[in-house]
Amino acid sequence: MRILITGKNGQLGYDLCRLLKEKEDITAIGREDFDLATDLDKLYKFILELKPEVIIHCAAYTKVDDCEKNIDLAYKINAVAPARIASACADTGSRMVYISTDYVFDGKKEEPYMEFDTPSPLNVYGSTKLAGEEMVRHITNRHYIVRTSWLFGIHGHNFVKTMLKLASERKALKVVNDQRGTPTYTKDLAEALYRLINTNHYGTFHITNSGSTTWYEFAGKIFDLCGMDGIELQPITTEEYGSPALRPKYSVLRNFITEEILNIKMRDWEEGLRDYLIEAGISIRR
Repeated sequence: MRILITGKNGQLGYDLCRLLKEKEDITAIGREDFDLATDLDKLYKFILELKPEVIIHCAAYTKVDDCEKNIDLAYKINAVAPARIASACADTGSRMVYISTDYVFDGKKEEPYMEFDTPSPLNVYGSTKLAGEEMVRHITNRHYIVRTSWLFGIHGHNFVKTMLKLASERKALKVVNDQRGTPTYTKDLAEALYRLINTNHYGTFHITNSGSTTWYEFAGKIFDLCGMDGIELQPITTEEYGSPALRPKYSVLRNFITEEILNIKMRDWEEGLRDYLIEAGISIRR
């Protein structure tokens, strides 16, 4: 397949490129190639010339708190750009994968969200990603909308790297303990996406690792695996942390369609974390 991947410098884009470069004919682009806020006409023409069979659109404005301050920019990147890419897909007959987020939900359900549940985002980031979903659905029928959550991968910034860096600088850390979700290893997600695009099962999918945790518990597991027993972790509330953007207190996704239709069973997030740390060259407890 001829596959175009956007967001090549992000965690997921990087792992997709690693996975697919020996299997398929891939073209990967990043912000240095096309700025999604300003270069949409240029990108549209590029897609028409390339005529990819599949576009995996990973690029997004993912800085949740910054989206609250830069609303127009967030909508341009997370909604208008996917709409333009979807239009190019409709014109070329390409299939489109749009990577979305657990933040399209408000977290009030208190049990795992299914693909059929009605979104109700709490913040600008979630609202813009939901707008992107809706644009893609309306513009092209040949779409895979994939919601995922709490990504961590070998390339780029993530919670695991942040915790390890902070732990190298101080012995006591405060971590939010009232937000529950599912950490997802981008290597596992990339493999699931490859299986997905080898089908014609279009629609909306939830793809995360299995299980759930809080940020506080996540940090504790990181330090436990790394043998960092001297770190003092203190649980705090979201309000005590004081982020500008509201976060859902519960955003666990259930991979219902992914399991029932695609027969893809995602492994537990703790197994993914263990393999991630090994891949990063970090000694872990056996």
